[in-house]
Amino acid sequence: MYRTFADTARQRPGAVLRLALWSAVGAAPTFVFGHAVARAVDGFLAGRPAAACGWLGVLLLAGVAGALAFRPLYAALAAIVEPFRDDLVERVVRGALARSLTGRPDTGAVARLTHQVEIARDSYAGLLMVARGFLFSTAGALLGLLTLAPAMLLFVLPPLLLALVLFAALLALLAARQRALLLGEERLAERTAAVAEGVRDAVACGGEERLRAEVGEVVDEQAALARSMARLGALRALILALGGWGPLLLVLAAAPWLVERGAGPGTVAGALTYVMHGLRPALNTLVQGVGGGGLRLAVALERIAESGPPPAPALPPALPPTPSPTPSPTQPPALSPAPSPALPPTRPPTADPIPGRPAVELCGVTFSYGPRARAVLKDLDLVVPEGDHLAVVGPSGIGKSTLAALVAGTAVPSAGRVLVHGRPPGDPRHRVLIPQQAYVFGGSLHDNLGYLAPGADSAAMARAVDAVGLAALVKRLGGLGGMMDPGALSAGEAQLVALARAFLSPAPLVVLDEATCHLDPAAEARVERAFAARPGTLVVIAHRISSALRARRVLVLDGSAAVSGGHEELLAGSPLYRDLVGHWRSEPAGGLGDPDGVDPVARTDLPVDPR
Repeated sequence: MYRTFADTARQRPGAVLRLALWSAVGAAPTFVFGHAVARAVDGFLAGRPAAACGWLGVLLLAGVAGALAFRPLYAALAAIVEPFRDDLVERVVRGALARSLTGRPDTGAVARLTHQVEIARDSYAGLLMVARGFLFSTAGALLGLLTLAPAMLLFVLPPLLLALVLFAALLALLAARQRALLLGEERLAERTAAVAEGVRDAVACGGEERLRAEVGEVVDEQAALARSMARLGALRALILALGGWGPLLLVLAAAPWLVERGAGPGTVAGALTYVMHGLRPALNTLVQGVGGGGLRLAVALERIAESGPPPAPALPPALPPTPSPTPSPTQPPALSPAPSPALPPTRPPTADPIPGRPAVELCGVTFSYGPRARAVLKDLDLVVPEGDHLAVVGPSGIGKSTLAALVAGTAVPSAGRVLVHGRPPGDPRHRVLIPQQAYVFGGSLHDNLGYLAPGADSAAMARAVDAVGLAALVKRLGGLGGMMDPGALSAGEAQLVALARAFLSPAPLVVLDEATCHLDPAAEARVERAFAARPGTLVVIAHRISSALRARRVLVLDGSAAVSGGHEELLAGSPLYRDLVGHWRSEPAGGLGDPDGVDPVARTDLPVDPR
């Protein structure tokens, strides 16, 4: 914290000098107050009311000058604090980017950026005001005492200095508690985010009580730390009593002795004024400010420094649009584009696919959301040959999206092995993943569609637009060069843009994780048939059971086992699959924008993909 103040003085000396000068002007009433009271009291007692009133007028003028000094004082404070906040935000963002680019997402960065940076900024501003108030008010009061009655310092300085020494010793313990509180905030944020991401699968596996217990343990730890800080606050009150009330009691006790040595009533009254209205408020502000906001500032700065990036060349000033936030097992990102050439890659470049290997291989794969959590997928073996079209079905929360995340490489199995074209998953050159929440960014439709295929020409984009049924949006925007506002798109339109982008991608494996959930059945059928006709392999996490009719093979997840086969084969051999098909046959047909008003499941003339 002291180094922070030193850095501020070195980087912004003009603002610091202005703050000091206006603080000195603002402290003028403190210096004048005791003298004015002493002279006024003595004047009235001596029968010189004019002189007494004159001193009160001097006090009034000093008060006006001190009040007028506060406006430029706060302007100087802003010139120090706002650049300080900007520096902190830049450091947090750089640190989070640096960690994310090494493949270790910094989930605590949100707490640092949205909470700890604001704590640091507000605390820094408050601490500057506390420091300058204490220094100039105490200096004014002590200088006043020295010029009024030097002997008074013998009764004022010892308890004041003792209180400051004790408070400095208490600060180390307070800082340790405050650091534990901030680290607990990050743990709580991370745990809450993990619970929110995996709650669907956790509920499906009956893990609610375990989740509640784990989160409750973190909350209880935070509550215990908060109570400990409150107990230490009582010690601060004792120190304040020693340094604030001790000098007052000593001056009162020494008053007879001082009067015997020539000090008049006015001098004693002036000395009490300096203690009551100068030293005591300044000490109170210091103890409360440094013991509260100052500690939060020191610990927040330490934590931000720890999270900062290692020494490295500065990031470029502008970054290309990137996919949506940190992936989770249940909600992977909309797209996984190749890293920008301006940034280091997120992982070492993966080798080309191994010819002749299946598109997807899962060998004994188990996945759970923690070492003590029930496995969402257990000992799963799966082979998806190159060029296959697989639909994955099962009850909600059974682990279908988790399987998609494992195949895409956005989740890591607890046990077992996942391979994509014979290599570890995750290389965006080998696969493209589209989840329920599609990612689009502000800019032209052309830029959005070509995000994964920068070299795609207009003819290829036109084929993709026609394949997924995006022509209506293209017409409304005035062509491929039309500008898009993501907030103005419907959920279905956003999904179609993301699907067309994936269609253009050169990746040989496409994973659609309920990526058509905002489309009507007819639009969904069009999209899936387009991807089935596209060269490569297609894995569909089914939103409707009609997706299974269009697939060559179907994988049924039931929470304890996995069964795969063709549609007719599973109708004969899987009770769960028969239940799922029967459920969808009983649902009302049609949907928004469905021109036929016919549910494809209810039709018997739909051919199964012959591949």
